[in-house]
Amino acid sequence: MFTLLKRKLYFGALLGAALATSACANAGDYANPELLVNAKDLAQLTGGDLNEGNVVVIDVRSEAEYAAGHIPGARHLDPNEVVDSSSPIEGALKSEAEITQILSALGITADSRVVYYDDKAGFHAARMFWLSEHYGHRKVALLDGGLSAWTAAGYELSRDGASHRPARFSPAITPRRHASADYILQSRGDSNTVVIDVRPTKLYAEGHIPWAKNLPWKGNLDEDGTFKPAADLADHFAAQGVTDTRNVVIHCQTGLASSHSYVALRLLGYPQVRVYHRSWAEWGSAGDLPVDKDV
Repeated sequence: MFTLLKRKLYFGALLGAALATSACANAGDYANPELLVNAKDLAQLTGGDLNEGNVVVIDVRSEAEYAAGHIPGARHLDPNEVVDSSSPIEGALKSEAEITQILSALGITADSRVVYYDDKAGFHAARMFWLSEHYGHRKVALLDGGLSAWTAAGYELSRDGASHRPARFSPAITPRRHASADYILQSRGDSNTVVIDVRPTKLYAEGHIPWAKNLPWKGNLDEDGTFKPAADLADHFAAQGVTDTRNVVIHCQTGLASSHSYVALRLLGYPQVRVYHRSWAEWGSAGDLPVDKDV
């Protein structure tokens, strides 16, 4: 037991050191650099048994993609596992009890340091990042650039399944991370609140919330698929009056791209950021909510 405890402490300390190194490297850029992990930092962890420490690396891709090759030790979560397929609103999430059960099955506890990744521009990993913070989990990060960054750096993939024990995840819902349609309506005309629509400009023109600003999510990324440096990210958002002094509400089509911009703003240290996860799928089909069109 003593040996097992030492190993857990070792791998927990190893992750902390890796994240601290990454944070120091980016300290002049992001206000919250610990929310991103690069491939080199993550590779330092895969040399040991991740199941022995507090590290939980989660691959948020399809089962077939995971089976074809994943980061060694990564656990699998289907990208739509948290989605309520019975809802008429595309992308609507499952209940709190169901999502809590999903996080528990992944073996996440209050002590876990969770790193999510995918290979679809970070959408699904970002949604899980936002959900984790909304459910009160603070030790969470994204792999910057996803699996593409891992393989581009020359690191190997594994086809072995990752075994782990389920845990008991205890949610502590954080309301200030979530917005509803009613919340957006009630904040209309509030100069301290800005609503941003991160869909492509074409979709925005076809229909949008009248007071929403269009800031396409692609503006968050560099050409290599990693997040832009802080100065460039800040300029991207400031162009539409999105500053860290305002209450920011983000929406997209189905709650994926909005989570991506949520991560970007959290990296910049914006303290008041909410995701309207039901997004345009709900608003645009409601019939009784205000809509503007530019076409």
